[in-house]
Amino acid sequence: MRVLAAMSGGVDSAVAAARAVQAGHDVTGVHLALARNPQTYRTGARGCCTQEDSRDARRAADVLGIPFYVWDMADRFHADVVDDFVAEYAAGRTPNPCLRCNEKIKFAAVLDRAVALGFDAVVTGHHARLGPDGLLRRSVDEAKDQSYVLAVLTREQLDRSIFPLGDSTKAQVRQEAADRGLAVADKPDSHDICFIADGDTRGFLARRLGETPGDVVDASTGTVVGQHAGAYAYTVGQRRGLHLDRPAPDGRPRYVLSITPTTNTVTVGPAEALEVSTVRATRPVWTGGPRPGGPIECEVQLRAHGVVVPATVTVDAATLHADLRRPVRGVAAGQAIVAYRPDPAGDIVLAAATITD
Repeated sequence: MRVLAAMSGGVDSAVAAARAVQAGHDVTGVHLALARNPQTYRTGARGCCTQEDSRDARRAADVLGIPFYVWDMADRFHADVVDDFVAEYAAGRTPNPCLRCNEKIKFAAVLDRAVALGFDAVVTGHHARLGPDGLLRRSVDEAKDQSYVLAVLTREQLDRSIFPLGDSTKAQVRQEAADRGLAVADKPDSHDICFIADGDTRGFLARRLGETPGDVVDASTGTVVGQHAGAYAYTVGQRRGLHLDRPAPDGRPRYVLSITPTTNTVTVGPAEALEVSTVRATRPVWTGGPRPGGPIECEVQLRAHGVVVPATVTVDAATLHADLRRPVRGVAAGQAIVAYRPDPAGDIVLAAATITD
């Protein structure tokens, strides 16, 4: 099979490409140039997409003896991921840019181009599994599992995807890279949001949206207890950095409960006010076999590396509705809800949708 290996310059994608070669595939490596200014996307071990990463990917391809190319997708990345990220925060939602990158770049733009060039599939270093039944499952390494951010892929995209690392832990991947003579064996993983290399999300948004002062309001009393420079700097469940002028009457800490862009208001309250038992979401993608005709019992995950809770889920063409078996705190609009079916061979991804409320 002729496959395209997406090589980020890290250890995971290098070993994934190596395993594709070992499996007998005709492999070509490609590095995605996503940064308009490659020198701005890394600070220490943070970020990615620098010229250093491109060189590391090329060296790995040379060791594997495969052709290697760089595809410039910076404009597409900025339109579909960076600009979307800013717009979502401006609308009072909390996006997941890694999920959007998978949806719009790695398994849409890249896969479309790969198929047009005659490739049969795209290989990536994501920690997730595709079983013989074609269903997406969690990685054996729960700490590194990325099925949550892959759950937005359609059935057609999954059918043209290969995830060789899902049966290995990260430690095993690093050891294999060292055994294969890949220089990236000990390269640190990138952290946080790749296009905010210094980790300062608030500063990044402020530079693009400007300061828009508004009120921070206590939910129980309706009184103004502080000011903010931009509601986009807050997310549901946030406790730190609120800079409130008045303490709560009972002295307990307050958390962000909601963000209302129309009034530029941030509402705060006690931790128990964050608890939700019902989640509604839109744009569902169902890949876990035939879509059910009624409610199903499953487990749901409400943010990357978040807790998993049992729920009753109903899915139709336009919406996903989940009744949680126990309340969950800090559920934010804009994040994904992913439904899983427990399975002895690894939890199976059933569906994903974008939380609205």
